[in-house]
Amino acid sequence: MSDADTALLARCAAIAVSSWSDALDELGIAGVVSGIAQRSGQGRMCGFAVTARQVAGELGAFDKSDFGVGSLVAATGPGNVLVIDVGGEPISTLGGLASLACTMRSATGVVIDGACRDVDEIRETGLWLASRHVAPTTGKRRLRLQPLGGQVTIGGIDVAEGDLVVGDDTGIVIVPRASLGAALEAADRIVAVDHEVERRIRAGTSFADAAAASGYLPGR
Repeated sequence: MSDADTALLARCAAIAVSSWSDALDELGIAGVVSGIAQRSGQGRMCGFAVTARQVAGELGAFDKSDFGVGSLVAATGPGNVLVIDVGGEPISTLGGLASLACTMRSATGVVIDGACRDVDEIRETGLWLASRHVAPTTGKRRLRLQPLGGQVTIGGIDVAEGDLVVGDDTGIVIVPRASLGAALEAADRIVAVDHEVERRIRAGTSFADAAAASGYLPGR
């Protein structure tokens, strides 16, 4: 990753998901992921998407080699968020051992529109991971990995390679890379207003007056 991208991610990581959501609203962009919950990891996760999709079938539909978990792990790394589209199926695509391998590669995070398993082991690794389901059902012989890098759908949001992915205790947002500059400008402005409201409240101003004076909400 270039120095410019590293600096850009540092700026983006300082902004909460709620502020990103408001910025995307200003731009008319749908980017809030739904139905996927954080299972492991601490603090805010921020990185550029590496996209993957797995096709699901009945047990025995595919060979174990089709699972491709090794390729998924190899796609992780610093500044990269692995987003895996499993079509929302309750089939595990990542467990404790694979999560450990991801942390050994300094993975930024993993988001799965599907399932993970071995959550206790995943938490021990410290990997930031979110999934739609937690299920013991293995993906071996049930999932087939498609070529990496295509457009996928995660929690109702289309994700392309290189889009920004931000996650924290509030949720997960996807910011299209093409709109990142405008979204970052809007988010910075929103954060500045929030700080001004906070400053006024701490100084003893009522919430309504602080919000109105800062342009956070119109006065009544």
